Amino acid sequence: MPRNALMGVIGLLALGALVTASLGWYRVFSYVAAVFILAVVASATVEHRGSLLAPFNGLVTVLAGAFIAGLTGIWVLWSPDVTSYTYAFGVPRPTLVYFALLWLVPAFTAIYFSLIFDRIGSEAIVDTIISEARSRQRDADLPLVPRRIDRPTSTDGSGGTADEGGEDE
Repeated sequence: MPRNALMGVIGLLALGALVTASLGWYRVFSYVAAVFILAVVASATVEHRGSLLAPFNGLVTVLAGAFIAGLTGIWVLWSPDVTSYTYAFGVPRPTLVYFALLWLVPAFTAIYFSLIFDRIGSEAIVDTIISEARSRQRDADLPLVPRRIDRPTSTDGSGGTADEGGEDE
């Protein structure tokens, strides 16, 4: 997906989150917000030339699964009408689902991703990206970069450059 289209989708998701929250549709809002978060994470791949979400395939997949399972679990187990909850591990089940799937799984996923990042973001890959960026900058006409003027150097041994008249500066 091109960069501008993805940023447009992120903008529409933000607008959708604002509208659903203002209308009081909190269940819909939670899913729109989850998709918004995933779209922002996935937007980091927009300049990558590999697969659609590379190198974040696993991260986005795990987060999507955790968000869908967590939000569905909360909305199935919780209701404002409930006065007596079923407990697991000493906490109400909706709270346990919230904590496990919407806090712990994303936190552990981020930690795991940072541990394996050297496989997908090694120094060789970073050096390749930096050298490619430098070569593109050299070839591009950037507005704030001083223009290079290639003039022949003097052959008289003075080390200065010769102007068009042939005299040294």
